[in-house]
Amino acid sequence: MLSHTQADQNRALPEPTRRVMRVCVIGAGVVGVTTAHLLSRAGHEVTLVDERAEPALGSSFANGGQLSYSYVAPLAGPGALADMPGWLFRRDSPLRLRYRFDPSQWFWLAGFLRACRASVSRASTAELLSLSYLSRDTLHALLADEPMDFGLSRTGKLIVYRDAAQLEKAAALVRYQAEHGTDQRVLSRDETLAAEPALAGMGARIAGAVYTPSEETADCHRFTAALFQRLHSAGNVSVHMNTRVQGLRRERGQIVAAQTQAGDVQADAFVVASGIGSRPLLAALGQRVPLYPLKGYSLSVPITADTADIPAISVTDYERRIVYARLGNVLRIAAMVDIGAKHADVDASRLATLRRQVGEAFPRLDLTRALAWAGVRPATPTSKPLIGKSRAASNLWLNIGQGALGFTLACGSAALLTAQMSGGALPIDAAPFQP
Repeated sequence: MLSHTQADQNRALPEPTRRVMRVCVIGAGVVGVTTAHLLSRAGHEVTLVDERAEPALGSSFANGGQLSYSYVAPLAGPGALADMPGWLFRRDSPLRLRYRFDPSQWFWLAGFLRACRASVSRASTAELLSLSYLSRDTLHALLADEPMDFGLSRTGKLIVYRDAAQLEKAAALVRYQAEHGTDQRVLSRDETLAAEPALAGMGARIAGAVYTPSEETADCHRFTAALFQRLHSAGNVSVHMNTRVQGLRRERGQIVAAQTQAGDVQADAFVVASGIGSRPLLAALGQRVPLYPLKGYSLSVPITADTADIPAISVTDYERRIVYARLGNVLRIAAMVDIGAKHADVDASRLATLRRQVGEAFPRLDLTRALAWAGVRPATPTSKPLIGKSRAASNLWLNIGQGALGFTLACGSAALLTAQMSGGALPIDAAPFQP
């Protein structure tokens, strides 16, 4: 079991480095901002560059809000192969695939199918758990040192199953994950409804649930914005927003500048943390990374005194892949995976499906004032992010591919990369995440 002591949490934060570098971090989503912050804390001189006017306006803006440290099993798995035929031919499927004349899609799907092998999925789960635990400890250590308000709440998490066979498979995963430090319990239908009365609308359709008491919820956008403000007050950080990186200039095997419309940004080392936008930057250097955009949707429901059916515990409806998380005065509802969607526009038909399914599960919940959002999540076939040195240049580093786990894995990914770049002791094995 992992320790939860303050000493262990403090060891999760990168130690100050003896060699100070000038580091350019490209991307101001939750992963990029967290990376910039931990590099700054380690003593490096950091320049953060992003094409948007404000941080966290892409995939980090209105995501599910779950910090799901104990439930990071990859999307690819033996169960996914069994579910996929039904998913692909149902209009209300949680997963939708749009085939495109796009070799990157074909390569990604081939990698996904390979990752569905039981042995690969189990190994990926264990590796992701090590990174998620590091992320949890890094975040808690950071907050002990630098308190911030972003709606963090330890609500626990219920993964609700409608099918008894699926629940039994989940119970097997619970037993496997217990070997890697998780604290989870399998609940009956009655125990599930007792734990979360707001699920009464699902009633007899519930077979049971997996309950993880340690899971948390928080607002990813608020967290990123709070860290971003800390960067502004740090003496060793400069920030350039509204600045698109058009390319990376390479000379004699090293990146010498990030090229922008406002001029070159020079540094000793460069970190690409710009989500799906990382692909063209790296492709121009001859490196193809297995990233593909998986579009997801969310609804943000304002909570007032008369709002009904608000779960106190974070809930995942497993069959429909819908997550519910209370973030202060908002209920965040997130769902769906669209493979092959090129843009983050809100598809009206998908949104209508989501509203209908939410209404069936929580019939008294008023969705008339819900704000809709869509974002593209940069995912790898194995769900494991790419963290480490790029093969395209000796001073180029990657922190990409966190997919739907971006918020959960951001602090751990940043801590692991900072340790690698600073030459310090690594908090976990970095090999599973090497680009």
